[in-house]
Amino acid sequence: MQVTVNGAAQRFDAPLDVKSLLQQMSMAGKKVAVEKNGEIVPRSAHSNTLIDDGDQLEIVVAVGGG
Repeated sequence: MQVTVNGAAQRFDAPLDVKSLLQQMSMAGKKVAVEKNGEIVPRSAHSNTLIDDGDQLEIVVAVGGG
């Protein structure tokens, strides 16, 4: 399936949930915010939120600073 992640088209094998996508993108365990088709996906829903062909995702990694 084709999914747009942060503005770039990417291909993944289906079925895929948000948690698995983050693992494939080496973002597992990082503090991230995920938006799917304009709606925030709470961290508690990452493992049961399926990604479908054509979905648009924005993933933002939190970076500490001072």
